[in-house]
Amino acid sequence: MKDVYIRETLAVKTSHVFPLDTNNHGTLFGGKLMSYIDDIASISAMRLARSPVVTASTDSVDFLVPIHTDQSICLESSVTWTGKSSMEVFVKVLAENLITAERTIAATAFLTFVAVNDDGKPVPVPNVIPETEEEKYLHETAKERVEARKKRRKASKELAKNIQLKKPWE
Repeated sequence: MKDVYIRETLAVKTSHVFPLDTNNHGTLFGGKLMSYIDDIASISAMRLARSPVVTASTDSVDFLVPIHTDQSICLESSVTWTGKSSMEVFVKVLAENLITAERTIAATAFLTFVAVNDDGKPVPVPNVIPETEEEKYLHETAKERVEARKKRRKASKELAKNIQLKKPWE
């Protein structure tokens, strides 16, 4: 399996923020942004795997500044690290004032995807090769995030064992 340059997994999505996309504060709904993030991240994951993928986890979404009506948002995603069948996808969300051209990083997110075959079984993915300083930084710091992800998943499984299945009214 041939290694892939991170740039080959790059996906970009730009949208105008309209009033129907916003909450009572006039800022983009967090859930709407999370939907955009999952969508663009899955495209990057499939560009690497060239197979179906499933979202294994949304590791983090950090909302850094509000995104207002009449701004645009630009999401850039790419695969920053790979395991055997899993991959980490980083999404950078930029907000732009379309009048002043001021741009700011509004949010960042890390997601984990798993490449699967038509039967839903995991399949191997190629390694990624970083080139830019940003790509190298994200690739080199991935090991820490992988370890944190494993600990969080273990804790989540333990939590699930201790949560009741009864209906709330029973």
